[in-house]
Parts: sequence; C-alpha cells; structure tokens
Amino acid sequence: MAARLPPSRRADYPLCETIASRWADNDVYGHVNNAAYYTLIDSAVNRYMIVRAGVDIHSGPLIALVVETGCRFHHPLTFPQHIDIAMKVARLGVSSVTWHIALFESPAGAQSPAAADAHFTHVLVDRATRRPEPWPDPMRDALTAAMG
Repeated sequence: MAARLPPSRRADYPLCETIASRWADNDVYGHVNNAAYYTLIDSAVNRYMIVRAGVDIHSGPLIALVVETGCRFHHPLTFPQHIDIAMKVARLGVSSVTWHIALFESPAGAQSPAAADAHFTHVLVDRATRRPEPWPDPMRDALTAAMG
C-alpha cells in the first residue's frame, strides 16, 4: 500500500479566499461535516469561474460541469472558525480544468498544513447539447493565470 501523501502547504497555492464557517456546517462530532467541505470548495471554484473566467451560469452558451471531485481529510475544522480556501489550476485541457484546492485554518501561514486537500474537475460544455467545447481565449487566459 502506498504511503499517504502529507498535507499540502499554503505556499503551494497562488489563490486564496477566506470564509467563516457556519453553525450549520458542524456535525454531531463537533467538526465541519465532510459534505460541507465540498460546498466550500464548489463555491470557491465556481466564484472564480464566474467572476474571473466569465462563465455566465444563467444564460451563457457555455457552462462548466463538474465531472470529478475528491478530498483527503487531514485534521478537522470547526465552528466558529475562519477558513482559508486556497486553489490553483493543476491541469488545463482543451475543454477541461482540474483544480487543486486546500482548506486551512485561517490565518494560514506559508508553511501551514492543510486540513483537507481536494481536486475538482470541470468540463466546458455547450449549454444546449452538453457536448464539450474548447475554452474561449478570455476563459483560458483566466485559468492560465490561476496555474500554480
């Protein structure tokens, strides 16, 4: 069996946003529930896709659909706590993008270990046909700017 990868460090990521955990994020064990991590990750990545890459989720001809996610948990986050969601584009394909995301106790120093490491892959598709489409230059430029 392969050795478990160590947590990533905050310095590994060029992008970061800080959010506050919510009372509803905690589970009966007193820490942020695993499903809440995915909500935080989904929100951060999609915010970048909308604000920086220009994906128009309401009426644009192209939309980005999630095709794969995964998460490794290292130590718990709790409420009330601020969380740094750090991200970078790990791979940019013709019509896909794979993000690496890490969640940290905030404020995270450069060598702080991640509480969780995740990956998240979008594929750009035509809204009507759901067939893959290549990234238009402005979107590709925004994604390239996020590469780590």
